[in-house]
Amino acid sequence: MLASAVRYLRGLEREDTHPMPGPARQQIPPHPARLTVGVIGAGRVGTVLGAALARAGHRVVAASAVSDASVARARRLLPDAAIKPPDEVLAASGLVLLTVPDDALPGLVAGLAATGAPMEGRLLAHASGRHGTGVLEPATRLGALPLALHPVMTFTGRPDDLDRLAGICFGVTAPDPLRPVAEALVIEMGGEPVFIDEANRALYHAALASGANHLITLVVQAADLLRAAGVPDPARMLTPLLSAALDNALRLGDAGLTGPVARGDADTVADHIEALRDASPEALRAYVALARLTADRALAARMLAAPDAQRLLDVLAGAPR
Repeated sequence: MLASAVRYLRGLEREDTHPMPGPARQQIPPHPARLTVGVIGAGRVGTVLGAALARAGHRVVAASAVSDASVARARRLLPDAAIKPPDEVLAASGLVLLTVPDDALPGLVAGLAATGAPMEGRLLAHASGRHGTGVLEPATRLGALPLALHPVMTFTGRPDDLDRLAGICFGVTAPDPLRPVAEALVIEMGGEPVFIDEANRALYHAALASGANHLITLVVQAADLLRAAGVPDPARMLTPLLSAALDNALRLGDAGLTGPVARGDADTVADHIEALRDASPEALRAYVALARLTADRALAARMLAAPDAQRLLDVLAGAPR
């Protein structure tokens, strides 16, 4: 069952990953265990991961793509891959990337298992943040080798997406015998593997979604409010401030909190609530929820005295819900 993974690892052991410059490098033979790779789901993530593996020397031989956009994307980023149905992609490949939306992944795996497509000895890797290897259980029972390799990065379909892989973390879940395989694949794609327990995948993914996806909503909302306040170029105004705030958060944690909530300026917060009530009820609800959370954290960090925190909470309690 582990034959293909073992061959791949043995090839890695024979390969000099830190070759000396000059003639010595020319004497190193080609990697003896490059994988044939298939991509099921030629979206933004799948094609980028496939291209990264191709750049590392693996052969991307097949991809499944339904829409005109995904077919064009596959032909652009994976030019050597034949466009095939999912079961044929699986049959042609030693490593298969299942890169479909999180909610579609269980159905895809169950469907592939039900078709009788060959699973034995094939590395089956998905890129979902939410799921670990449990979602691959129908295929694992048939002999597939399960990996969860989630790149912690946003992909927008721009030409520089491939370069975004350099140095990023991958959230990795794999059975113990396959951990070296998962680690090697991530490193070959330019990333850093961080192992996540199966039971913690949902919490891990929620943290990333809160920090990245919700951040975009907050920033775009702030830009809209600035525009409504007459600022002609909100991005120009926000960029230095938000860059500093993000740096403070990552370096200092709660000690990086600033602003009226962290200072206990209840009257200022009351003015904000009044202004947002008129300008954007949706933004007001987000402001109040985040102000409460900020006050709680500032109080726990002893940055905010209890009487000041109570005045803030009283103001926030009176805000529309």
